[in-house]
Amino acid sequence: MKEYKLAELESKFAELIWQKEPITSPELVKLCEEEFNWKKSTTYTVLKKLCDRGLFQNEKAVVTSLVSREEFNGYKSRKFVEDSFGGSIPKFLTAFMGGKKLSAKQAEEIKNLIDSFKESN
Repeated sequence: MKEYKLAELESKFAELIWQKEPITSPELVKLCEEEFNWKKSTTYTVLKKLCDRGLFQNEKAVVTSLVSREEFNGYKSRKFVEDSFGGSIPKFLTAFMGGKKLSAKQAEEIKNLIDSFKESN
């Protein structure tokens, strides 16, 4: 997958598109004016940037995503674990838990999730 880095306002803009898609360009311009106090040119500039990065498309004045919110968040999560913990999920979980205990139900859910991702021999 491509590397996706978004500035804070770009992230808010992307969230707006994911919430409203499919959305026409004029509707997006109006929403951005209301939400961010942006001019039409700003909306189209940011939209073009995110389209060039492969996140969205603007076809016939209708904006839709090429990468879903879930795919994007998955990418960000994997990138965070890779950058912060050398890709080690056990190290990430240790830091994330910070000494907290799991309920029996939570532990079982995590065990089942791990089992579903195990390689078969």
